This record gives sequence, C-alpha cells and structure tokens, in this order.
Amino acid sequence: MIQRIQTIYFLIAALLVGSLFFVPFAEIINAKGEIYRFDASGFYLQGSQSHEAIIGGLPVVFLCIISALFILVTIFQFNKRPRQITFSKLNIFILLVFCGLVYYNVWRSINLITGNHSLKIYLAFPLIAIVLIYLAIKAIRKDQELLKSIDRIR
Repeated sequence: MIQRIQTIYFLIAALLVGSLFFVPFAEIINAKGEIYRFDASGFYLQGSQSHEAIIGGLPVVFLCIISALFILVTIFQFNKRPRQITFSKLNIFILLVFCGLVYYNVWRSINLITGNHSLKIYLAFPLIAIVLIYLAIKAIRKDQELLKSIDRIR
C-alpha cells in the first residue's frame, strides 16, 4: 500500500515543508537601502556581521520540523489507515498554526521596519502542503471504502 497516490501527496508535502528551511518568506528594504530578511531563522538584517535576529525564528523552525516529521511518519503508517488519517489531521492543524505564526511574524516585521516589502511565493508552500494532505486523506478514505466493499463480497 506504500505505492498509493497518497504517498506521492505526502512526499510532495514533505518536500514543500522541508524546503521552508532554505527560502526567505519576506524581504523589507528600508529608507537607507538596508535589506531585512525574514526566513526560518528569524527576521534579521541581511549582510550584517552579527546575524542577530530581531524577531526570533525558533517557534517557526520547531513547527516546521514537527510538521515534516509528522508527514514522514504518516507515510509509513500505511497499514493503519485510521491512524494515518489522525496524523494527517494533526499535521494540517500544525501547518495552520505554522501559517498563522509566519504571517503574524511577517506583518509584525513589516510594521516594525517601514519601507518597501516583498512577500515571497514560498509563503504559499504550507498552504499547498495542507491541500496535498487533504487530498491524501481523501485517497486514504477511498482505500478504506474499497477494502470494506471487498470484505462484503467475501
């Protein structure tokens, strides 16, 4: 059962969530021309020697790691479909909290530093992962119904 379509959905979601460690969420250019960057490590001045985060990224990193691990654990629960659905729903909740935290930190950093801001497309990755996990839940339920119908035939 590991070769089912839901495994593909989970793998793509895991790749999207895992890529969030390496990409910026937003950039702000203030009046002096300094570039502030918000990514998984926090909100900081790009190119500074000290790399001190103005807004810490520890909760963002923690939720990202937990979500990626939950997705990978869910893949290998293929013979326990109800548990797989439960883990998937929990992962959707974790990703929603992650999205809320990231969006809150992005808007807080935009209000903290005035200037031109640019939101990156990578902010959509957790939302795409949520949709993929939802599609995986639908596929898991479809498998459950198929197995129930086969059991009725016997």
